[in-house]
Amino acid sequence: MSLYCAIGSPETTLDSERLNALLIETLSKLGQRNNVLVIPPDQTRAHSRAGDLTRFAWQHYGDKLKAILPALGTHAPMSDGQLAYMFGAIPLNLFHVHNWRTDIETLGEVPAEYIHQQSEDLLNYAWPAQVNKLISRGGFDLILSIGQVVPHEVIGMANYNKNVLVGTGGREGINRSHYLGAVYGMERILGRADNPVRNVLNYASDHFLKHLPIVYVHTVVRRTGTGELAVCGLFIGDDIECFHKAAELSLKVNFEIVPEPLKKAVVYLDPHEFHSTWLGNKAVYRTRMALADDAELIILAPGVKEFGEDKIIDQLIRKYGYRGTPATLRAVESDPELANDLSAAAHLIHGSSEGRFRITWCPGHLNKDEVEGVGYGYGELASMLDRYNPQTLAHGVNQVGGEEIFFIANPGLGLWAHQSRL
Repeated sequence: MSLYCAIGSPETTLDSERLNALLIETLSKLGQRNNVLVIPPDQTRAHSRAGDLTRFAWQHYGDKLKAILPALGTHAPMSDGQLAYMFGAIPLNLFHVHNWRTDIETLGEVPAEYIHQQSEDLLNYAWPAQVNKLISRGGFDLILSIGQVVPHEVIGMANYNKNVLVGTGGREGINRSHYLGAVYGMERILGRADNPVRNVLNYASDHFLKHLPIVYVHTVVRRTGTGELAVCGLFIGDDIECFHKAAELSLKVNFEIVPEPLKKAVVYLDPHEFHSTWLGNKAVYRTRMALADDAELIILAPGVKEFGEDKIIDQLIRKYGYRGTPATLRAVESDPELANDLSAAAHLIHGSSEGRFRITWCPGHLNKDEVEGVGYGYGELASMLDRYNPQTLAHGVNQVGGEEIFFIANPGLGLWAHQSRL
């Protein structure tokens, strides 16, 4: 087990030239590799700089880099335009599309007894360790898993083995891991590197992934004093040590403690990244511990056109809505269709305020009836953008028309909380 690179601090800035040099230096330590697979995130994590790192690896290995498998999880496949935007000049024929419903192989099973214990006796099912067949059967002598470590609603801190076991995982594995996190409690998991969901994935890694030549490449991204994004850490290794070091730094730069609970927050969703509430509800997840009771969360979402990235999940969201944990648990008990899609059920729980604060969605391509039909408030996008202009608002506290609001330009880059909810 090796830690090949561990560079970073809250003050560090790693530009493209430095990232390239560090990656190539690390890859050289690994020796000759002739059959390389890269697993980066999709466009929803473009700020991770995984696109650049994937391109650097391609330039280094040339025709020895045989395939790139974006870790879509349940997200929709990337378009040619999205691939070009994120990965640049890499030939499109290198990219493979992960289908979480059909393209998977089960490598083993985490026993039900372990899930029962990790869930504090709330759940009693086994967890299948599933990966894309390209990973398990491709015969690769190096698998580079690239991504950003940042606070995450399902897994506490994103990346490490999640990129493989969930990002390229199968239906049952994704469903059951998401549901474990939802039932255990999002606010008990957010920002924590060690938690029940991570423990399950670590069990699976230790028992079922050891034979695969996986090397993890983790970035940590901070917001500078001028509001720009900068990579402040790069951690590369083949075991959990590089993840823990990245998570430690991420908590220092991505976790913002607000001095008082927020009465009104405005979150902007970049239309290049966010096309659904399935993705855009990061605005809810990442701010909920900072919001006061009876607060309002306004989500400006010009690119959002659907609820679920997947048609089946979209239908389930429209049917049941974001109506809180008790209502969702009852629906799971009474409807086999929802019980058979537990990641959708988990998402319905995660996306609800549980009645504690108001959520006003302002989507570019969903109408008032659709938004209110799933339990959210509706705001007309043009008028909201006129009032809360993301081009002129600064990150954090702003005064707008005599009211104080807290503005967040991208919820995927951090976690906000008040001390009372930690």
